[in-house]
Amino acid sequence: MIRLGSLGGYPFAGPRVLGGFAAAAGQGLFAVLTRPDPNTQRFEVIYLGHADDLSTIGLPFDHPDSPSWIARGGGKWNLWIATYAIPGGSASHRERITEELISIYHPSCNTEQFDREWKDEWIGSYRAPTTKPLTTPREAPSD
Repeated sequence: MIRLGSLGGYPFAGPRVLGGFAAAAGQGLFAVLTRPDPNTQRFEVIYLGHADDLSTIGLPFDHPDSPSWIARGGGKWNLWIATYAIPGGSASHRERITEELISIYHPSCNTEQFDREWKDEWIGSYRAPTTKPLTTPREAPSD
């Protein structure tokens, strides 16, 4: 198991070598990873996606974005996959989690990127008689 995301993260199954991978039927998220240094167990997230049925999206190498994964990973055998099943989750739920993870990892093979930015106008001022003001920083931590 590998955890992706902020705080406790999401428990993804894997990572497994992408070559020869056969996804189980069902909805969920998937992360394509590479190991920049084959002598370590450190992985880099290069693509994040989701599907109504992971077994129908062309994994491992018939997926429309797989050529960019192969190029980024330096070949088919330096690619790994981790999956996160969300039984009963809606497409919008999977999409929100995918966007959150993209904003954290900035995977190079995703064409659409998202920011982790906080703007006052999104929720207005926050005051309640039982709580103190929000203390969440407005800018994402730099890497």
